[in-house]
Amino acid sequence: MSTKLIHTAGRRKRAVARATLKPGSGKVRINRFLLDNYSSKLVRMKMQEPLIIAGDSAKGVNIDVTVEGGGAVTQADAARLAIARALVKSDKKLEKAFLNYDRQLLVADVRAKETHKPNRHGKARAKVQKSYR
Repeated sequence: MSTKLIHTAGRRKRAVARATLKPGSGKVRINRFLLDNYSSKLVRMKMQEPLIIAGDSAKGVNIDVTVEGGGAVTQADAARLAIARALVKSDKKLEKAFLNYDRQLLVADVRAKETHKPNRHGKARAKVQKSYR
């Protein structure tokens, strides 16, 4: 593994995560909190998936992730994507393992909320009512 920093990003709906990978002792920080102390168990486990699959490759690096926007689960998806991409940049052999486990680890889910339309009473797809009288 190289000694330079690796920067990657991950997106999901409105959430954007930026990950920085550097040589270290295996610490993972999300918004300056250690991953072990971050949010709920479901969210933590979602973010730990790429680290578990990577195994020993993840133990030799420190990963700092900043996440903003969206809700808790979409932030977890964005962080998971950014972490997996950073690990693949540092060790190309992990790409096949990630793709076999879940393609969403390396390929972003591009679906997003539909934008609001003008004159539609605040909804994206709501139609204007007609009376025909």
